Amino acid sequence: MPTQNSPKNQFKKAYRKIRPIVISVAIFSVFTNLLMLTGPIYMLQIYDRVLSSQSMETLIGLTLIICFLYSMMGLLDFVRSRSMSRAGAVLQAMLDKLVHQASFADVEQSESNLSKTAVRDLESIQKFMTSPAYLALFDIFWTPIFLVGISIFHPWLGYLAVSGGAVLIAVAILGQYFTKNKLNRATVSAIFANQWSDLVRGEASTFKSLGMSDAVFGRTNKLRTKALDENLTASDVSSVFSTFTKTIRLLLQSLMLGLGALLVLKGELTPGAMIAGSILLGRALAPIELLVGQWSPYLRARQSKSNLKKLLKGDHAFRAQMELPKPEPAIMVQSLSYEVSEKGEPILENLNFSLSAGDVLGVIGPSGAGKSTLAKIICGAISPTDGEIRLGDAKLEFYSAQKLGEYIGYVPQSVRLYEGTIGENIAKLSEDPDPERVVKAAEAAAAANVILGLEKGYDTFIDGQSNRLSGGQVQRIGLARALYDDPLVLVLDEPNSNLDNDGTTALNIAVKSHREANNVVVIMAHRPSAIQECNKLLVLDKGKQLSYGDKDTVLKKMVKNYQQIKAAQ
Repeated sequence: MPTQNSPKNQFKKAYRKIRPIVISVAIFSVFTNLLMLTGPIYMLQIYDRVLSSQSMETLIGLTLIICFLYSMMGLLDFVRSRSMSRAGAVLQAMLDKLVHQASFADVEQSESNLSKTAVRDLESIQKFMTSPAYLALFDIFWTPIFLVGISIFHPWLGYLAVSGGAVLIAVAILGQYFTKNKLNRATVSAIFANQWSDLVRGEASTFKSLGMSDAVFGRTNKLRTKALDENLTASDVSSVFSTFTKTIRLLLQSLMLGLGALLVLKGELTPGAMIAGSILLGRALAPIELLVGQWSPYLRARQSKSNLKKLLKGDHAFRAQMELPKPEPAIMVQSLSYEVSEKGEPILENLNFSLSAGDVLGVIGPSGAGKSTLAKIICGAISPTDGEIRLGDAKLEFYSAQKLGEYIGYVPQSVRLYEGTIGENIAKLSEDPDPERVVKAAEAAAAANVILGLEKGYDTFIDGQSNRLSGGQVQRIGLARALYDDPLVLVLDEPNSNLDNDGTTALNIAVKSHREANNVVVIMAHRPSAIQECNKLLVLDKGKQLSYGDKDTVLKKMVKNYQQIKAAQ
């Protein structure tokens, strides 16, 4: 059962919040559509009363009345548009944080595409709610009323109006059927093309140094061409239905005039009713034409809402709301397994180990053994498929994402700095960074001298896509970032991959200092020097736990070149 504060209920709560606004817009739409009759009635009175009576007073009076009525209609239409703009803003404001959290949750699971597009999906809903096409959804309910109302002038006019309206509605339904899949494919292709372009911008210097510029352009061009072709196909199909709808509407209005003229000649209809019927038909069919013309945004908004519902259907986007006390520095892993649901292949299988205060665990094994995946699970970045992992006495999911980030420091295998100053990067882009904690973390990571050697020190600005720092400098700043909150557990994934001897020595000093503070360290390692400070080892191979225990005992048991490793350390 979803909790009251579960994402699913929060999603419903946001829509309930804007429900009064939507209801008020629906009420305003009643009066707006009634005022739409002003033009036909005015035309009817002009032809049938003013021209026949030659009364200037009647003309002036009618004109003053319609000026007032059109003013009211314009005011109500403005209020409708303004109200829906506010409703869209309220919906986005209420769901922004929820969607943001959901987009970070379990990004490597099968619903990762939903996570990647979550923010864009919310923007699509908000933009559609502020568009004229959304208001047309309220107006389209009046289309049958107007069509039937035309029959008041003459039954044959009503038959023509209803049959023409039925044709346009059928066209709208067919348009949805034929364009839905094409629009979905175009959207997916555009997402892939944008993601690749973002990657290219971030790795431009690497691609250039590897001589991959032409190949990268070829792939970029291929993805963009595919996205463009898919979009053109969808646009062409949508344009066919949009153009057909417009043509049919104009034809129907002309046919309405022609049929009306015939009835006038036969003495069964007045000239005013002929003109009024044509105007009323145009008003009745306008919402259908507008929706068919705006079919792409409508389908995109509907698909976006469906995506967000799927993404938020569980409780994975929110951690438990009750804040737990600060735990003891201890990790316990029980029967932990992880697999990618799309492939069904286990990446980790039935891991069991525990760490207490002062333990430093080295996780070793060949490439593809699952070390990086285990690091992400320990940090709470992804959730295990089976089993559990505890920090202190509580499961990881019982802690809020923010608190978990404070309790567990993480240095990924590939450290990336983000746009901002070095100080802001160390402070995890905090809006109010603590200078003392920034300096303390930099000193603990042996990065202070490196940073002070830069022209502007901690205020040196980093371009997230192309900074001039070396790999080793970035690695040390990444370690300082992990230490900023003085975490209970420090997880290092190949931390010395870009470090020289001095950097490795500084890393071991930082690990030793963290251990002496009675905290826990987990190191995913390839090099023997990385496990120098470890007192425990976990050996993985193809996701399976081969051995776990005291470092020397495990090395003697599992590693043939044990003496060489000891010498290297």
